[in-house]
Amino acid sequence: MRVNFVLSEVATGLRRNLTMTVAMILTTAISLGLMGTGLLIASMISEMKEIYYDKVQVSIFLADGVTDEQRTAIEAELESSPEVKSFLYESKEEAYERFQQQFSQQPELVENTPPDALPESFRVELVNPERYAVIASEFPNGENGVDKVADEGDFLDRLFGLLNGARNATIAVAVVQALAALLLISNTIQLAAFNRRNETNIMRLVGASRWYTQLPFILEAALAGLVGGLLAVGGLVLTKVLFVDRTLAGPIKAGIITGIDWGDIVLVGGVITAAGVALAGIASYVTLRLYVRL
Repeated sequence: MRVNFVLSEVATGLRRNLTMTVAMILTTAISLGLMGTGLLIASMISEMKEIYYDKVQVSIFLADGVTDEQRTAIEAELESSPEVKSFLYESKEEAYERFQQQFSQQPELVENTPPDALPESFRVELVNPERYAVIASEFPNGENGVDKVADEGDFLDRLFGLLNGARNATIAVAVVQALAALLLISNTIQLAAFNRRNETNIMRLVGASRWYTQLPFILEAALAGLVGGLLAVGGLVLTKVLFVDRTLAGPIKAGIITGIDWGDIVLVGGVITAAGVALAGIASYVTLRLYVRL
């Protein structure tokens, strides 16, 4: 009987404050959706780092006047370096051949590039790809036959810096939206408690505990948080189906970026839904304890 009464009170409260309840659900859904997006982006960045940094190569370009002794010394130093996993020497002819293959769709560029324009080099694969700066320090530019040392790590650092910035911006907006949702929940609960103050006073007079009178309001907020979380999960599913799996299908197949698995959607969806229910319930409880006397 008590359970039926509490549930009926929850339904009554939701009907009485329908517009504010809808606003609370939508605000919660947006904040949770953004939070879920930020978590998925963070997961993608982590997987992309593992893929890209494992493929990082350092290129040691040799000067035009490099001697056989200098070339042999560089090779010996690479063989003895504990940072080097493997390396490959590429002559000018091999570099030009690779250049022709890479730019085969741009014949004018290939024709205007002389065969001796590309330098000979060593392509170095590192044991720890994130320590690519160590090789640059071991082979200073312009010394001992080395023209310059180029690595892909600088580009990756800039790329992942941009991706991390996008993730942080998304999470920051989600936090602001979450604060707005919490304030809206607090205002909704205060309004609901004021509108039903006569009913709760009667319940207190007949011996109902404070927790019993507060429970319907907490359940209202938790239910709104649950619905908002489910809407956010639905938004993540649509994003995966309509955007990730379709628009980004080419880059994903090419291995340029990583995709989003359904397992990630389920995990992140469960986290944000649980967070929505918990935050809404806690916010309503704190509001009732601090601002409302039931």
